[in-house]
Amino acid sequence: MDLLCCRYCRQTGWKPEPDASLDSPQTLLIVFSSPTVAADSSALRQLEHDFPQSRVVGCSTAGEIFAQNIYDDGIVVAVIRFASTRIRLEKMVVAAAQQSTSVGERLAQSLLQPDLSAVFILADGLHVNGSALIEGFSSILPEHVVITGGLAADGDRFEQTWVMAQHQRLPQHVVAVGLYGQQLQVSHGSRGGWDILGPTREVTLAQGNVLYQLDGQPALQLYKKYLGELAEELPSSGLLFPLAIKNDEEIDGYTVRTILAVDEQTQSITFAGDIPQGGFVQLMHANFDRLIDGASAAAHKAWFERQVSGPVLSIAISCVGRRLVLNQRAEEEIEAVSECFPESVQQIGFYSYGEISPLASGRCDLHNQTMTLTLLAENNSSGHGLVDA
Repeated sequence: MDLLCCRYCRQTGWKPEPDASLDSPQTLLIVFSSPTVAADSSALRQLEHDFPQSRVVGCSTAGEIFAQNIYDDGIVVAVIRFASTRIRLEKMVVAAAQQSTSVGERLAQSLLQPDLSAVFILADGLHVNGSALIEGFSSILPEHVVITGGLAADGDRFEQTWVMAQHQRLPQHVVAVGLYGQQLQVSHGSRGGWDILGPTREVTLAQGNVLYQLDGQPALQLYKKYLGELAEELPSSGLLFPLAIKNDEEIDGYTVRTILAVDEQTQSITFAGDIPQGGFVQLMHANFDRLIDGASAAAHKAWFERQVSGPVLSIAISCVGRRLVLNQRAEEEIEAVSECFPESVQQIGFYSYGEISPLASGRCDLHNQTMTLTLLAENNSSGHGLVDA
């Protein structure tokens, strides 16, 4: 395969310029864009003009990742022309979060073919129940199909997110790319790195991704006790104190959930994924060094077990909460990832409202506050692996 990664900002334009000669039915463009740039962007119009035959997917972000750096108010793009891997793109509207499972089932069914190797999913970060969406995909797709992706973001504003399908920006949608063939090599890794805070509590009332009670007490009331003065800044301040759900299928022993919204009237909290009633949870807080070590561990987990030749794309999707916590040290987790890979690996990514990656058990699930990595290569590559700038 041929691979070119590019970055756009208003001050300097594209570096390097997207190569229109890579346009083909075998080409996939992955586009991660700041919402502010996408609102009025000649750069996105240029991509539409230069790549009319290619399959194009993308989403809004809370920061763009390019190589070892983090940027805002820009666009990052991976142009991948596969040698033999086939590509199929499907999209579907999600009118209400309760439809997330059925949307996942229908999208999976539309992509299902005997030689399907991997599915990459991007979803609206505010109107989709991520764990229910993945449940729908997993119920249809065979276990050997690797499912990864993420939920679109809108910085720390939580106002509107969107996905991109064939150059259209679509709120309240899910877009999924099926990758087909035996020559595709795909690998993945994910790790958290947060510390546990406070006692274990039982989920005594929850419906889907809405938490109403912990230990019989109103969830929001209890949560605010831990946040103190930061409670006034909910839901954004909730990114600093995610919820850990006990989960024996995960290597760390828990699955992390991030707050999306709060309801003062019902004293409930809406999370990016389901909260199981009867399950046991704990609050979490940041440990800077462990977060960075977690990113490094994700990279070690993601690297291919067998030798690869030719270009490799790393898609890094990390949570906006990690970026807010790490602040000036946020680039350290990106550097920690890059240090684990050969210099020939090219990387783009974004900060998200949720990350999609398999658990240690192999079952795919939604993650929050986690660094996740998807690596793509072809083992019959005849391309030259164009170098990013």
